[in-house]
Amino acid sequence: MISYLRTFLPWIAFAVLSTNGEARIGALAGFALAVVLLLMDRRKGRAWDALVIEASSAVFFAGLALAAFVIAPAPFGEYGPAVSVGWLAVTAWGSLAIRRPFTLGIARGMTPPEVQASPLFYRVNATITAVWAVAFTLNAVGLAVLLALAPHATIAIIAVKICGFALPALFTVRYPKIVRARYAA
Repeated sequence: MISYLRTFLPWIAFAVLSTNGEARIGALAGFALAVVLLLMDRRKGRAWDALVIEASSAVFFAGLALAAFVIAPAPFGEYGPAVSVGWLAVTAWGSLAIRRPFTLGIARGMTPPEVQASPLFYRVNATITAVWAVAFTLNAVGLAVLLALAPHATIAIIAVKICGFALPALFTVRYPKIVRARYAA
């Protein structure tokens, strides 16, 4: 669970720092964290396929930070948090569309080679990635609706942001255990 928190740290920083519509600080923090984490992981020898979210984060925050300092008012206005989670949804759905679920590379680092070769390994990771994709999509839509209808409902906005990451993270931790138990039975 901690590794997922670390992976999404740039997004969490952006979400916290841009809650009141200030994209510049949040985008810069997200970009800096994404680059630092990406460099640290590459230095540790992690393969690129295990760093899909990290690489996607660096690209998104680089673009957003640049736009936030060049375009006035800030790009996406109050909808920055919804757009950022929408980017994650596109990343997750895209990885499924090309049949390379973003969780595959991460899971390969935690499982023995004989498990990685099984079709079940792919299906489990496709399912986990699909849950993340749905969660990101619902999170983006929920944030967009809240920001449109109740932009000052900070507690509700923060709750949607937290649930949008915590629930799929819990599923990610539990689902492989459930599948292993079923397979063993």
